[in-house]
Amino acid sequence: MKPFVWGIRLPWSIVAAAAALVAIGWLAIARVEELTEGSGRLLHQQMAFSVLALAVMLLLTMPNYQVLCRFSYALFLVAIAALVAVYFCAPINQAHRWVRLGPIGLQPSELAKVAFVLALARYLMYRDNYRRLRGLWAPLGLTLVPVLLILKEPDLGTSLIFLPVCFVMLFAAGAKGRDLACVALAGVLMLPLLWTQMSLDQKSRITALFDQPPPGHRPSDEAYHLYQAKRFRAMGGVWGSFFTGPPTDDPAAYRLPEAQSDFILCVVGERFGLPGTGLVLTLYALLVWRASAVARGTREPFGRLLATGVATLFAVEVLIHSGMSVGLLPITGLSLPLVSHGGSGLLGHAVALGLLLNVALRPGYEVSNEPFRYEVGARG
Repeated sequence: MKPFVWGIRLPWSIVAAAAALVAIGWLAIARVEELTEGSGRLLHQQMAFSVLALAVMLLLTMPNYQVLCRFSYALFLVAIAALVAVYFCAPINQAHRWVRLGPIGLQPSELAKVAFVLALARYLMYRDNYRRLRGLWAPLGLTLVPVLLILKEPDLGTSLIFLPVCFVMLFAAGAKGRDLACVALAGVLMLPLLWTQMSLDQKSRITALFDQPPPGHRPSDEAYHLYQAKRFRAMGGVWGSFFTGPPTDDPAAYRLPEAQSDFILCVVGERFGLPGTGLVLTLYALLVWRASAVARGTREPFGRLLATGVATLFAVEVLIHSGMSVGLLPITGLSLPLVSHGGSGLLGHAVALGLLLNVALRPGYEVSNEPFRYEVGARG
């Protein structure tokens, strides 16, 4: 593609929103380093990760994304193999989430999210069996494979992402609403079985949601993270410590485990108050809205489903991370896209954005008048 055309077609609002979120992440990580008297290593790592992620994102806009369609299943199988490989690596913090490649640690679940979107888009692009209830079990089975592997690591937060992405992509492809509702009801009825398969730590995070102490009361051990996250956010008040100064010099008040990743939105709130938190959520809303616009403007089915999957992926992650930061959802350890510290997460989201930009540059067309080969109007 010619550079001039590439520059005109590229949705720069997506690029700008992503760059702003990465920059806010730098500021939040710098705040964590300041509070913990760190050496600056986390910030320097994130900056290096950001340069690599930018390069990956731009490189993925160059080839035609439809070439990846032929390799979607293979990439998904590689991702599944990597999820299995983590169980043969030494655990870190009692969790099998990383594969060591020399000095580099890779978290396969982050890349598995993108591989899953590619594989599901490939499966759904020209089929019509999922327009009947019995045809939904194949894509749901495809979804449950990474969910169960990631849940066993254990990583409850990441495992929660796949099913909402699957449901939205099925709906976008033309699955009937009543069939999806039946599957969702079946999932609700299976929750007791899922509960029996969860670890004690995962169960305690859910029960802590219903055992939140009132202000001034000491939390239970299970509710400590949630209590401290809300307390940390409240330290910034309305405008944040950047503008009003810290309310206390007591380091104990700022103790928040994994603040640079699992609770980064609390750090943004503490440092920049409600305006900073509102800006972050607005940038995500812009990114998801523009990603949805790319999906609506793409008539080629694989590209449309791919863009839908990426938009849903970001939306679900932001909703879960935000909900657990304010006590509306259990603490699941899910990072905030582009903002939280972590090379695997940043790289995985850069891959997703690169594919999204690729689709935007090549909206494609269908021979027929419908965006998909099968009728999508009747959803029941």
